[in-house]
This record gives sequence, structure tokens and C-alpha cells, in this order.
Amino acid sequence: MTSDLGTRLQTVGQDQLGEWLRSRRWFASKAQELNHFSVLEIHELAESTGTGDPLLCAILEARFNSGTHDLYQVLVGSEGGELIAEVEGTPLYDALADPGEAAILAHLMQRSADLGPIRFHWTGALDRVGESPQVRSMGAEQSNSSIVIDERLALKIYRRIEPGDNPELEMLRFLSENGFANIAALGGWYHYRGERMEATLGVLQEFIADGRDGWEASLEAARAGDEPFIGRLRELGEVTGDMHTVLGSDGMDQTFAPEEPAMEALGLLTATIDEEIERTFVMLHEHDERTAAIFGRGGEVRDLLQMLSHQGSGGRLIRHHGDYHLGQTLLTPRGWILLDFEGEPGRPLNERRRKRSPLRDIAGMLRSISYAGSSAQLENTEWETRARNAFLDGYLATVEPALLPAGEASIKKLLSIYELEKAVYELRYELDNRPDWVPIPVAGILRLLEAPA
Repeated sequence: MTSDLGTRLQTVGQDQLGEWLRSRRWFASKAQELNHFSVLEIHELAESTGTGDPLLCAILEARFNSGTHDLYQVLVGSEGGELIAEVEGTPLYDALADPGEAAILAHLMQRSADLGPIRFHWTGALDRVGESPQVRSMGAEQSNSSIVIDERLALKIYRRIEPGDNPELEMLRFLSENGFANIAALGGWYHYRGERMEATLGVLQEFIADGRDGWEASLEAARAGDEPFIGRLRELGEVTGDMHTVLGSDGMDQTFAPEEPAMEALGLLTATIDEEIERTFVMLHEHDERTAAIFGRGGEVRDLLQMLSHQGSGGRLIRHHGDYHLGQTLLTPRGWILLDFEGEPGRPLNERRRKRSPLRDIAGMLRSISYAGSSAQLENTEWETRARNAFLDGYLATVEPALLPAGEASIKKLLSIYELEKAVYELRYELDNRPDWVPIPVAGILRLLEAPA
């Protein structure tokens, strides 16, 4: 039975709901033309903290002229948050903008509540939440909403939902069950299982209160030429090697079992990168000083790609982080903690769950270290080079060798392919979004062009 609040939500016009949805930071398809918007389902979760109106979990659908559609999770209450609409004098709020309302989800997890199509789970790995916790928003919303509870728990709610297990939940459960300690402990999660689909809705983890953002720490170290910090980056490489070893350790679980790369896999990857090189180098202009060092050298870059691909295959394909960079790490008194195993949010869920060479993660982190070095405006690249080498040395000394191509030369070639893919993507992104940062990927492409064959 739908509550009065749910009935009011269903009467809000689709134009008004669509306008509100498109104004949200977490709405993923602002460039597409929206042609239909509707409330697909409404489920009561619990009594609200103030008015007695229930807290609702609504699943909203946005359809586009392209024929595609997106689904979004919105918690709706009548007391606080961001106003969606007002119906017959009753305000309807996005309750996730009110941390106090969102904390109800943590209590439902502790009870392992079963609310029909929405089920909550509790791992027992974290201390329970009290009746009146201190709650705050974690900060600016991106593709998700996150709140901090009692400065010791972090609740992430996925706004855009896709059918299937979210890779973050899969990865956290697997790493926890297999003894990998360098993550924020998983406390619980909740998911939807109905006629339309199954989907992960949110996860609860340990909040790392004493951690320092890996990007900020690396940037400061680069500016200061901090030699001891290079040793910390070697430790990060070792932690990354441990992570990949664990992810490639279970041959029985088909979701995580390592796979041999197909013969055509490297060819498909190379073809994709080749097309991206061609598209990106067409954007360069002869008199642009930022890209002068690589202007007219698109053919050289493509030749480099072909040369690398001849001996750049081998190793195993495994589940991996998928969006690995310094900003996904925290440096804490207990060592490095790795975060955000969701993968690149802009990619479809099935692509984020795909097994790939672990060197794809390594290329992402090496490019991130280069960004830190370049952003620090170093007079020379010596610190950056030593930092990259320290991370890579720590990784190669720790990771299970069978996961990588045989031999140092083959490892470096495949790694260079992934770095080239990343640098060309970065160049296109910076040209479109951050013009002042264009020299950073240009330097990365030059590094690969000038490396010994």
C-alpha cells in the first residue's frame, strides 16, 4: 500500500521532476535530450525522524531521445533535505541531502532488515550505530552521495543504479574474505531485487579519520623534493602487488578466477587506442605552444603503439581496481588504504566488472604520480622519475609473477601500451576541460616516444 507521501510523489508532473533531476550534480546524462521521466517504484523504508511520514526509496527512470534510459535512487522524505516539489502544501525532499535521514539506512543494515524487494545486510565487522549518531555529509556530491556517521562509518549511496552487482561491493567482499587488510572494512550494504532487475543500492564502510589523501600527500612531497616519501610510494607499490595477488588467487570463483588473454584481445585493445590517437591528434593546432612538441607526430605515436603490441601480450586477466590513482588512496599510521573500487563511473557496469591485465591499474598510478610531479612544477623530472620507479619496483617485487607477462621486456611493453592509452585519453580530456593542464599528458606521450626501444 502506497503512503500519502508516495501518492503525492506520483502526482508530481514529469516536467517538474525531470527539471529537478537534471539540476542534480549526480545526474549522469546532462548532454542528452530527456524525453520522458517517471517514478517506477516507491518502497517504504522506515518512519521518518520527525514528521511521522515514512522515508521512501523511489526508483526513477529517465528516458532519452537516443532510446537509452537511466535509473536513479532517490530517498524521499517530508522534513528536510533539498526540495523536489510541493504537493497540496506538503514538501517532498530529497532526504539524502539530510544526513540525519540517511543514517536510517545504517540502522536498517544492523537489523538485516528485509523489506520485500529491498534487503539490508550487516557483516558484523564494525561497531553498531547508536540511536542518535552524529551525522554529517562527506562533502560535495559527485556520482554518489556519502555521509559520515560518528566519525567512524562512511555510508555511500549509489544514485545511478544499474542491474547487477556493483563492482565495489564485489571487490570489498572478496578482498575482505581473502584477508587483504589495506581497505576500509565493509560493515554492510543494501540492494534491490525485483521483477525489473537486481542492483546494489549502497554500502557502509569504516571511515578512515586519520588518513591523508594520497594525491595531496604526493603533491606536497613533490614540491618539497621529499626523499623519504619516495619510500612510501614503494610501499604503495607493494600494497598494490598484494591486492592484485589476492584478486588473482581464487581459481574456483568464476567472478574472480584469472583468465588467459584471448589471442585477439591485444589486437582489439591496440585498434581502440589507435583510433583514439587519430581522433585526438586531429585536435592539435600548429601554433599551440602547449602541444608543439608532439604536433604532427601522430604517425610516430601510432607506430610506437604497433611496435609495442608485437611483444606486449601475456600474463593473466583478473578483476582489478579499474580507476586507480593517488586520489583513491589514503596514507594512514597503519599504512596505505585503498578506496573506491567502483571503477570508472562513466563506464557501463559490465565493462567495469571485466577482467583485464593488472598492469592497467599500474599504468593509471604511474600517470597519477607523473601528474603530481608535473603539478608541483619541478625544475627537473628527477623526483618524478624516482617516485615512479619506486612504486613500480615495489609492485614487481610483490605481485604474483604469473599474473604478468614473462620477462621484464614484455612487462614494460604491455605497461607502455596502457600508459599510452591513458596519456592520450588525458590529452583529449585536458584539451576539452583543463587547458592549463595540457602539458602534463604531452610530457607523458613524449616520455614514451623518447624511451629506448
